Amino acid sequence: MNTRPTASPSTAMVLAAGLGKRMRPITSTIPKPLVEIKGKALIDYGLDALERAGVRRAVVNVHYLADLMQAHLRRREGLEIAISDERDTLLESGGGIVRALPLIGPDPFYVLNADTFWIDGYRDNLQLMAELWEPERMDILLLIADMRQATGYEGRGDFVMDAEGRLARVPERDMSPFIYAGAAILKPELFAGMAEEKFSLNRLFDAAIEKGTLFGVRLDGLWITVGTPEAIPEAEAVFQTSAA
Repeated sequence: MNTRPTASPSTAMVLAAGLGKRMRPITSTIPKPLVEIKGKALIDYGLDALERAGVRRAVVNVHYLADLMQAHLRRREGLEIAISDERDTLLESGGGIVRALPLIGPDPFYVLNADTFWIDGYRDNLQLMAELWEPERMDILLLIADMRQATGYEGRGDFVMDAEGRLARVPERDMSPFIYAGAAILKPELFAGMAEEKFSLNRLFDAAIEKGTLFGVRLDGLWITVGTPEAIPEAEAVFQTSAA
């Protein structure tokens, strides 16, 4: 593992441009990142986590109900927020980052799903990721939740992980307990020469798997999926129990 200190990312990309179709009818009038859990918007849980981790600048992409997103973000204090505007076309996770690169800068950066929601355990998970980030051998570092730490997830898992934390896709017809928890550290040079078009970050994940440079850090705490309106009461109950 890394034997010398590595600078923690000071910039983040927050992916907030999605349509939130599974959250309808709630998202008929507000974007999914503004859906509230325990009286707090989902995106604010993520932005607060970034601020605790020492991030100074967050780039947030907007598309669906973008005016509402911008109005909400203008009310935040303590974290510089830059808007990457995708009103003209929705570019998905990878294309959205390509458009935002001039705002992100040249250094490794966090990527956070705007609807990512977890409850830290003994460790702050973003700080833990920064501590374990090794740019000499990693291109991408993902936060990975175990299904036993997850609420609201139904699936066969996303990755398998070896003893060193290196990730690979779950083989077809197999299952794995490891789920991508919606937070990552990436190198901006991974996007060099890429066109501003619709594509998923999964393209980069798969390329890093081929090179052996996709790694994971296991989440310390609880990971909560809020994919549908019916999941909100369950998420709030888990939050209440953890705070007791």
